[in-house]
Amino acid sequence: MNNDVIILGGGLVGQTLALALDAHGMTSAVIDCAPAEALLDTRYDGRVSAVASASWKMLRAIGLGDALDGKGCLISTIRVSEGLEPGGLDFEPAEDEGPLGIMFENRLMRATLFEACRKAENVSLHMGRSAEAIDRGPGQVTVTLDDGSELTAPLLIGAEGRGSPTREAAGIKIANWRYGQHAIIACLNHEKPHGHIAYEIFYADGPFAILPMNDDANGHRSALVWSVPEAQGPAMLKLGERAFLAEAEKRMGGFLGSVSLAAPRAAYPLGFHNAAKITAHRLALVGDSAHGMHPIAGQGLNVGFRDVAALTEVLVEGARLGLDLADAQLLARYERWRGLDTLMTAMATDGLTRLFGLPGKPASRLRQFGLNAVSKIPPLQRRFTDEARGTSGKLPLLLQGVMV
Repeated sequence: MNNDVIILGGGLVGQTLALALDAHGMTSAVIDCAPAEALLDTRYDGRVSAVASASWKMLRAIGLGDALDGKGCLISTIRVSEGLEPGGLDFEPAEDEGPLGIMFENRLMRATLFEACRKAENVSLHMGRSAEAIDRGPGQVTVTLDDGSELTAPLLIGAEGRGSPTREAAGIKIANWRYGQHAIIACLNHEKPHGHIAYEIFYADGPFAILPMNDDANGHRSALVWSVPEAQGPAMLKLGERAFLAEAEKRMGGFLGSVSLAAPRAAYPLGFHNAAKITAHRLALVGDSAHGMHPIAGQGLNVGFRDVAALTEVLVEGARLGLDLADAQLLARYERWRGLDTLMTAMATDGLTRLFGLPGKPASRLRQFGLNAVSKIPPLQRRFTDEARGTSGKLPLLLQGVMV
């Protein structure tokens, strides 16, 4: 079966790319080893993503607005502080702008995207299948699936995630390191409303984020992403519920009142990786296959969505010119467009992680001084707000809400 692209990986970024191409009349085959039932499983697993306002414009532009509308919680303010010290910094959009972003449960986004892919005219899904052989030949890519069927396309997209076998097979090197931290994720019910505020509280052993979620039958809800030293990760999961909640409330300072667990806790190690290049012969990488960063600024998925928007624009314009979709000039344009932006975002996130992880009172005072200084310099505060909204730099058309 011939397609315009073959996408290895049916996660949030891979499916969004397929739908963005479909909206422009381009065909794709999506291959993922997970069965369809797994993607449609809507049991809450604690994983959430912040979709920046620019990314939301893209999702609406490609026809997902109605399907996702109401499934996420608006973020009106991001409140950053050094521990529970007074002061800090609030990031808020201007009155004529929309929210900073929307918090989604990954399960709801995943199922919604999958349903849209199943209905899409130009998307073929190969779920519960794996690529047994991949040949990136001189004229086309041929992928042989584990059931013996063959798919062909001019271009292969690696969207499998951090351990991308496609990236490794292409010999693309990555810079990577561990932060010596685990992220504890959970969902909390709490007594007081969150007011659509996302809290980022920095402690010496790691950031503590409280992210607004839609209320449920049990009341107000927020997602918790709590970074702790790696050695403490397993112990935090073994803590009894009352002890865990007591530790969480202590770090929250009681601003949301009493809390209870709304979903089981989970943990995963935190690390950084960035591919030396994101293209090769008849290959382009997107999302976590190309880069991964600390969740300190909630930019991971949005950087992947920027990959989607840029690659879609490059491929659609190339197709209109009658070019081979793996033409060296097209891939070089995608490489230039995304390479520097991704690296700068990843390094900024890494720098914040290290800066706010410095121990001691002098470092704490310096961070407080920096937060207060930014709050008094409107242009600098605006720059940070634009970064949170995903509206800085040269934006692809889709991130402006415009079809290519």
